[in-house]
Amino acid sequence: MTTHEPTGESPVEFDRFAAFRHKTYLRFWLGRFLCTFAVNIVSVAIGWQIYDLTRNPFDLGLVGLIEFAPSLLLVLVTGAAADRFGRRMIMGLSAFVEAGCALALLYLSMAGLSSVGPVFIVLAVFGIARAFSSPAAAALLANVVPPKDFANAVAWYSSAWQTATIVGPAVGGLLYGLSAEVAYAGAAAMMIGGGVLALSIPKPAQHKETERATLETLLAGFAYVWREKIVLGAISLDLVVVLLGGVVALLPVFARDILDLGPTGLGLLRAAPGVGGIVMAVWLSGGKIRDHAGLIMFACVAVFGLANLVFGVSTLAWLSILMLALAGAADMVSVYIRETVIQLWTPDRLRGRVNAINMVFIGASNELGVFRAGTMAGFIGAVPAVVLGGAGAVVVAGLWAWLFPQLRKARHLDGRT
Repeated sequence: MTTHEPTGESPVEFDRFAAFRHKTYLRFWLGRFLCTFAVNIVSVAIGWQIYDLTRNPFDLGLVGLIEFAPSLLLVLVTGAAADRFGRRMIMGLSAFVEAGCALALLYLSMAGLSSVGPVFIVLAVFGIARAFSSPAAAALLANVVPPKDFANAVAWYSSAWQTATIVGPAVGGLLYGLSAEVAYAGAAAMMIGGGVLALSIPKPAQHKETERATLETLLAGFAYVWREKIVLGAISLDLVVVLLGGVVALLPVFARDILDLGPTGLGLLRAAPGVGGIVMAVWLSGGKIRDHAGLIMFACVAVFGLANLVFGVSTLAWLSILMLALAGAADMVSVYIRETVIQLWTPDRLRGRVNAINMVFIGASNELGVFRAGTMAGFIGAVPAVVLGGAGAVVVAGLWAWLFPQLRKARHLDGRT
């Protein structure tokens, strides 16, 4: 995609629900929403159950590691599979495997769980299924809507993800309050529904990889990302900014020691970024970004950093919540533009492999971001850790805008060339 000057044509009328006019997208959106919602239910239930069993926080860390490891270890395989085979088929089968894992956890709970070993084995299979599903779904998104409606589809897809990650854990906690079996059964039902919806998507046009599988074809995604600087800039920006600017891991410290809030206040702090992101995603669905997308993205990354910086020095609960919501809204704009750029600048035959790399970068940035925040807070305190991280995100916005001029000059998000 290349930039161009405005042509003087009449302003384009944007349909806020354009993506949903395509039945294939509606099925895709509902399927992914159900699966994401169910994954969050399982994550909460697993955390409670394992901690109830062992009372060892280290085991909770292992849960995250076991779920993330397959995405990293299988990155060459999962991406190549999404480019070589039907993406909707991979999504559907992965959802059924995830449902099988939820049912296995249901069985273990009913049988009387006495050791975390079997749970970790199930979680490893769960992580493998998610490792195959994520790049296939991200690549399929570009196949179920035309380029002109793709940005709108990303906005609604992002809002669904944010909603599922906010409401899902709350529902998971409520269901686990009834029993672990109820939580796992509910999650399994949602995953089965998501799998059925994925398989019901009419076979979309997809440029499949037909070359014989070699090391060169497996590494083609890495080669493309390195060669296409606009994609490299978008993916690496997410990695560095989340690594520096993440504050979620330290919210309990701020809630208890700085803002003097109880569990309810902590819940508000945790929810604020997601609420800001949902509101922004709905606003973006109206096609609000019509030009200068690259500049807007870098500006929002800077706002994200500044909002986190102000949060770090704030001692007022209302200001802290407001800054977290602002950070979530700014991050949503950045994610919206980056994801649209990555998909539309990547050839369809490589989308699976490029998205597998992107998912690893996202997962790594989240995991390392938690480690960075916790380590810095342990050495210099929570407030300096957040302030320095926010300032670092602002610096990165300026540095990346200089290092990747192609990304800075990117203008349109409607597939025009």
